[in-house]
Amino acid sequence: MIEIESKLDKSRLAVLPKVVFDGLIEEIDSVEKAEKAINELSMEEVVGFDTETRPSFEKGSFHKIALLQLSTARTAYLFRLNVIGIPDCVADFLSDAKVTKVGLSVRDDFCSLGSRRIITPGGFVDLPDICGEMGIEEKGLQKIFAILFGQRISKNQQLSNWEIESLTEGQRQYAAIDAWACLMIYLRLKELRTSGDYRIIRDETEENNTETR
Repeated sequence: MIEIESKLDKSRLAVLPKVVFDGLIEEIDSVEKAEKAINELSMEEVVGFDTETRPSFEKGSFHKIALLQLSTARTAYLFRLNVIGIPDCVADFLSDAKVTKVGLSVRDDFCSLGSRRIITPGGFVDLPDICGEMGIEEKGLQKIFAILFGQRISKNQQLSNWEIESLTEGQRQYAAIDAWACLMIYLRLKELRTSGDYRIIRDETEENNTETR
């Protein structure tokens, strides 16, 4: 029986080993590259999904989504939307229900994608929904991944400039991991639900506090 914690304390997260993506990272900065990438992604049953946007530090100022990440278990594709926009092939893939796309808070991502192109999402799965059904209370990617795999996803690059001319290696790693991790979490949760060989562990202190209220 596999024991899975319902929640994870920040102090415990901080000491976990950092995740490193050792697969292939492909930057997509042309329509031709996008078409090739989508052809490869269309052969998958399920892929990880995420987006990145250049942060704005001025009140009332916003930027459009700069990066779309789609990842298989082996390859992460980074579509530079600030360079190529959203080509037809990408829009069609995001609307195609035949390939499952797994992300976190995907509704928010599609609200933001709408500033570039209106797309009707197809085949999307939101990880917090599955986690909630299984009894995992965490909603963030970092803690969900840590609970299931015992590793920490670094967030150091989250507020970096995603519209920079050339992505740094740190940005490439960060972007790839975020989409890849969504896929890994989904596959792990699916495996656990299929086997049924797991038990959710809740914080006894929290439960005791709840009972005494």
